Amino acid sequence: MVIFNGQLKIRIREALDLKPTAWSLRHAVGPKTQSFLLDTYIALNVDDSRVGQTSTKQKTNSPNWNHEFCTEVHEGRRLELSVFHDAPIGCDDFVANCIIQFEDILHSGSKHFENWKESTIVNQLLEDDEEKEWKNYNCIW
Repeated sequence: MVIFNGQLKIRIREALDLKPTAWSLRHAVGPKTQSFLLDTYIALNVDDSRVGQTSTKQKTNSPNWNHEFCTEVHEGRRLELSVFHDAPIGCDDFVANCIIQFEDILHSGSKHFENWKESTIVNQLLEDDEEKEWKNYNCIW
């Protein structure tokens, strides 16, 4: 198994057309359930350690964060992005997640990871320190 040691720079850009889960709709009644808007944030974890969290974007299913994180990683194996609905009562509701193995990034022979999927939910930008070149990564939820 490949591990990553070094500085991780990541920019969480946006999510598109997030769908409320049945759990997040548990308190909604009437016609509101068709147009329920989420209060979302993304938690960023390396393996099982939280390394960052975006701000909460209120009442939108297509939030735009454009938030950059920079953290030192020691013996990292995977990067996980988890979207949550900031619930007013009780625990926050899980909406979606994406897991990226550092092995996939390191085996490409580049400091960038670029992979396009059919669904364009999250645009994640990784920056190369030397070239300042941005690449896009879209996760399937």
